[in-house]
Amino acid sequence: MISVKNVTLSFGKRVLFDEVNLNFTKGNCYGVIGANGAGKSTFLKILSGEIEPNKGTVEITPGERMSYLKQNHYEFDEVTVLNTVLMGNKKLWEIAHERDSIYAKEDFTEEDGMRAGELEAEYGEMGGYTAESDAGVLLGDLGVKEDLHQALMKDLSGAIKVRVLLAQALFGNPDILLLDEPTNHLDVETIGWLENFLADYENIVIVVSHDRHFLDAVCTHVADVDRAKIKIFTGNYTFWYESSQLIARQVSDKNKKMEDKRKDLMDFIARFSANASKSKQATSRKKALEKLVIEDIEPSSRKYPGIIFKQLREVGNQILNVEKLEKSIDGRKLFSDVTFSVNKGDKIAFLSKDHLALSTFFDIINGDQQQDSGKLEWGTTVTKAYLPDDNAQFFTGQYNLMDWLRQYVPAHVTDVDEPFLRGFLGKMLFSGDEIMKKTSVLSGGEKVRCMVSRMMLQDPNVVILDEPTNHLDLESIQSFNESMKDFKGIVLFTTHDHTFMQSVATRIIEITPNGIIDRLSTFDEYLEDERVRALRAEMYGQAVSA
Repeated sequence: MISVKNVTLSFGKRVLFDEVNLNFTKGNCYGVIGANGAGKSTFLKILSGEIEPNKGTVEITPGERMSYLKQNHYEFDEVTVLNTVLMGNKKLWEIAHERDSIYAKEDFTEEDGMRAGELEAEYGEMGGYTAESDAGVLLGDLGVKEDLHQALMKDLSGAIKVRVLLAQALFGNPDILLLDEPTNHLDVETIGWLENFLADYENIVIVVSHDRHFLDAVCTHVADVDRAKIKIFTGNYTFWYESSQLIARQVSDKNKKMEDKRKDLMDFIARFSANASKSKQATSRKKALEKLVIEDIEPSSRKYPGIIFKQLREVGNQILNVEKLEKSIDGRKLFSDVTFSVNKGDKIAFLSKDHLALSTFFDIINGDQQQDSGKLEWGTTVTKAYLPDDNAQFFTGQYNLMDWLRQYVPAHVTDVDEPFLRGFLGKMLFSGDEIMKKTSVLSGGEKVRCMVSRMMLQDPNVVILDEPTNHLDLESIQSFNESMKDFKGIVLFTTHDHTFMQSVATRIIEITPNGIIDRLSTFDEYLEDERVRALRAEMYGQAVSA
């Protein structure tokens, strides 16, 4: 168990945590959520001992081992991949190192022999004799091929490094597992493996993640960081979100009787529990909801941006035709023979194993890059709004937010005054004096929110999104997701957010170096389709053999 007692942390006048008291118990997975800058990663560092609070203590049951997945990708640069994983069990690694040092002595004494025997016994009890093979299996499960196991960490790509560091954190069945954004740079298959691994994990897991599907799949509880406090709620992220929204609506309905409100809550919990029991969710496995006390549910104090896209006019029958599009960069073929047409009502999710192929494709259809060959044609009724993955080119000047947004007012809008611009910025939670903030000092999430304000100004009937959830907090992701579900126009997008993909897409197009796979289906149906799996293997296999 971990006990957090009266933990307080401040940086200057800013109080990040004030008198936080929590207990984390065995058998549960806690998802730490909160707005950007609320202190989620900092809280993990306090639990790990990396940061010392100004006041209070963190106490761990004696003898329990903690493992921590951090975002430091350079700490083990001079270590081999396999040894990096083995170092995840610090005590086992130290025993092995001491034992090997004794055996390397030229003047081996009787005392050395006694100590070596003790170490061998302890090493065996801790599973040391199968440690290397266990680490190898773990690496393989996470997609790190055997020919990389003896490579130095500094020679790996960023994406592979993340997988090795994740294997290090998971290695040796730690009693307490701290994970900071564990799904970053993982593909769908590996995330699925991790979800199953953690759903069956019997110790304490505390995880920070912006991936709602992942939080839903693994979490039994939510630890909500808000207003310098942290409160633990029973259930996964979706349960926390929907129940807090229900309570908020009830609070605003002053005329509804208390017994009716309680009945609504009980009905909601029963429905949610029934749905959870049909899935692999840890929420159902732990039966946490069955022990829930109604009074534990509270309305969220979170603010959700108002992402509302309105079409100036409905799109016509001719939307987008793409024919035999091809592109290579520096001799590397990104895609070829990309041919499809967009139809009315389409919300198309684009996939690829190569994100550069996707970003390049989106830049081409938006007119920001040129294809090598092939052609594309937009319909005359189309009004596009594009959210690129890299928005740096839009923030080069020294504008305040008001003047920055003013640049992008379309010609059809004639009455552009301060209240008009404040309205669009206010929807994205920029209020009061914040609109005078310079764009040069904006965070990544603030820049994305500015870009969304710009897009809403266009009154588009086609929205193009390249990784729209990057840099956003869960509240903004949730709002963006709901907005795209409700939007009546065309949506062309790619995202690593499983829930966004599953809930918005009506059609999936996967771009490979050797053509496309095009299916009318949801994302989950696409992943589960055996014919699609075979076709993917064939098309990517061609790329490998080529």
